[in-house]
Amino acid sequence: MKPLTSPIHFHTAMIEQIPVAVFMDQEMIGSGKIVEITDLSVKIGDEFFVRDACTFEYAV
Repeated sequence: MKPLTSPIHFHTAMIEQIPVAVFMDQEMIGSGKIVEITDLSVKIGDEFFVRDACTFEYAV
């Protein structure tokens, strides 16, 4: 899986509805399509994930 490393990656994944996986310390803690993006968090489904605390990767 390829990591999302820049703001354009997050916005592209959201616009194109590309599923992403969320990791914290090598453990997957969530996955799905991005619903909302802020400077501090990413909303996937009904859950918010802190951008600085998590790693986001394309799930495809």
